[in-house]
Amino acid sequence: MEKDKNNQAYEDFVLLTKGAEAELVEKKSRFIATVRPVESEEEAAAFIEEMKKKYYDARHNCSAFVIGNRAQITRSSDDGEPSGTAGRPMLEVLLGSGIRNAAAVVTRYFGGTLLGTGGLVRAYSGVLKEALERCETARQHFGVRVKIKADYNAVGKIQYILASGKIEIEDSVYAADVEMTVIAPIEAYDRLCKEIVEATSARAEIEEIERVYYFV
Repeated sequence: MEKDKNNQAYEDFVLLTKGAEAELVEKKSRFIATVRPVESEEEAAAFIEEMKKKYYDARHNCSAFVIGNRAQITRSSDDGEPSGTAGRPMLEVLLGSGIRNAAAVVTRYFGGTLLGTGGLVRAYSGVLKEALERCETARQHFGVRVKIKADYNAVGKIQYILASGKIEIEDSVYAADVEMTVIAPIEAYDRLCKEIVEATSARAEIEEIERVYYFV
């Protein structure tokens, strides 16, 4: 695991970009899993409340959510099911998937037959896994947003270096000089700066704007 300039560890993570639903029927009990992207604990709580209102006539609306690139915030609720049979297994599924900024509610309509502890864990975990497989996600990588300023004679060389490193140009401004904004992977940043300096005989200006996670 590498670290940024502030000595903070970083690693790739998977961000939920579009939620999904799945259903499972087990011994006449109906389980409905709903997954949605969330960016805060408040947003997750609002989503859970929304599902409880939508499925107001269900026996249980169990929930779990994970927020933050390192899963800094996690919560789960059994909502009346035996302790540890619903919310915690759901949270373990979310954590195990590597998906972050996601909230899940599994609604249960009781079918009249007790499933037992193992049966409940399998049902809640299983229907959530199926819902997650239907979700859309995007991998996030840590990088540096950089502004590169150079004269027109150096543009071709810089574009070649960027293309060789598979670094896309976010924005270009053509005026007296050319300004390009790019995001470089953190592990390639120092090498990129060195290559641009060498290729332009140190005439290009390189300005670090910010360090961010970005989609890859």
